[in-house]
Amino acid sequence: MNIASTLRRRVRRRVNRRTGTGGAFGLASTRRAAILALVVCALALSVAVPLRTYFTQQAEMTEAAELRSRLEQERGELEQRRDQLSDPAHIEAEARRRLRYVRPGETPYIVQLPAELREQAENSADQQPEQQDAPWFARLWRSITGGGE
Repeated sequence: MNIASTLRRRVRRRVNRRTGTGGAFGLASTRRAAILALVVCALALSVAVPLRTYFTQQAEMTEAAELRSRLEQERGELEQRRDQLSDPAHIEAEARRRLRYVRPGETPYIVQLPAELREQAENSADQQPEQQDAPWFARLWRSITGGGE
């Protein structure tokens, strides 16, 4: 009977361990819950940092792609401008327009306005930047009502 009583004790101990009766307040189950919570927090923290890094890098890649597309567009515009400036006809037209160059044998004419018209032209030129700074609806209203003329 010694063997039978020893086996019964072992079985009772195993049953007590499995049911989690760790005293009057069930401290064994509380310990298990605390350990489980600690493990879950550790896992959450270990996953949070790489996720944050991943999302930051994704945002940076998106910004870099947008910057690259803008730079490629600007490059295309500059190449087009370079091609225009290598064209002799375009260079001549720009020299005539900006520098008022004329070919030998041509007679340049410069129209001079009378004093009154010159003052009006200067005043309207001074007012144009103010009108350009105005919002679109103010310019529209001015054009409808005839204000500013």
